[in-house]
Amino acid sequence: MRKALATFALLLFALASPAGAEVRILASPGGEVGPFLDLFARLRASGERVVIDGPCLSACTLVLSTVPSERICVTRRAVLGFHAARSMDARGRLYAEPQASAAVLEAYPSAVRSWIRRHGGLTSRVLLLRGRELGAIYPVCR
Repeated sequence: MRKALATFALLLFALASPAGAEVRILASPGGEVGPFLDLFARLRASGERVVIDGPCLSACTLVLSTVPSERICVTRRAVLGFHAARSMDARGRLYAEPQASAAVLEAYPSAVRSWIRRHGGLTSRVLLLRGRELGAIYPVCR
């Protein structure tokens, strides 16, 4: 959990930096959905471009459904990781959230949704979208 929070803090630092025109996602293992949605809503409102330049896993992939596709590009190091939604009960046990998984899937852009469906859908197994397949959906950053 601390590692996820540290990575999330680094992403926040990148947003707060005066770099201006773009925000780079260098490595994010994901985490709780709420803070990511808040962060990406601020990013959407800022008008900045998002450069995915490393692993963007789990809740990090919500950037795809929050920031307009024309403001997202990927590098050769970019990897998107998708899995079904899940929650933790009071005893620390994980359980599936099928309705949340369906909602998240429908929120992704159609090309991403199609790719996920072709690869078995959102399950407990992580699907990794990278390389040529990713470059066919999002432009490579220049």
